[in-house]
Amino acid sequence: MSVRKKVGLALSGGAARGFAHLGVYKVLKENGIPIDCVAGTSAGSFAGAAIAAGMSVEDIIDVGKEISWYRMSKLNFSAKGLISNQPIGDLIQSRFPSKKIEDLMIPYAAIATDLESGKEVVFRDSGDLGFAVRASCAIPGIFAPLVDTEGNQYVDGGIVANVPTKAVRELGADVVIAVDVLHSGASYWGTPSSLVGIFFQSAMMVIRSASSAHHHMADHVVVPEIAHLRPDEIGKIEEFVELGEKAAKESLPRIEELIG
Repeated sequence: MSVRKKVGLALSGGAARGFAHLGVYKVLKENGIPIDCVAGTSAGSFAGAAIAAGMSVEDIIDVGKEISWYRMSKLNFSAKGLISNQPIGDLIQSRFPSKKIEDLMIPYAAIATDLESGKEVVFRDSGDLGFAVRASCAIPGIFAPLVDTEGNQYVDGGIVANVPTKAVRELGADVVIAVDVLHSGASYWGTPSSLVGIFFQSAMMVIRSASSAHHHMADHVVVPEIAHLRPDEIGKIEEFVELGEKAAKESLPRIEELIG
């Protein structure tokens, strides 16, 4: 009697582009592809947490529609960040069926970066779900770092592992399906005309290049064609989801082959 291969999802960061993860997950669910574990970075940590909590795609999308830059941030009177992402934790606390990592329905990991050492930090097995997601989403210079009870400071996991293929493999996945929402590039950019624009565009290029280095640990990488959509366009959630669905449907034959 053959044993079914365990399937894991590795969900990349990419701000609003992370909504495309929901389209991919929707297609996998509709086609009977089992998800046994999930790891996420930044926006992928939020989507992954909702998936691991057993939420339906429709419910996750409804929660996603509550997200906006204005509602998901608040002024932070600190030299370490312009705003706090505390509202993300509040949303998880109020809308997610699980508040602790150990209470999730499937194994889950969120990736952050230790601000002092620059090393990858993997939140898994136990702990506060909201803290883990907020730490993974703490974009340096914008959101203040997350600080734990021992004084360790954490920032966005995209700095070290924007596509967390290693983490999901360590959760026990035999087949790793990665979803990289930055890999398609950015066709909307021209020449930056401001210091902020130059910083942001350069940072995205570096993260996108670094993401590719983690693809080799995946068995298949799904890349939604969303180059024309900016990572800050939260209001286009339905378009992100649709393009995620399209990419997943194109990948289905390969995924079904992998899981046998």
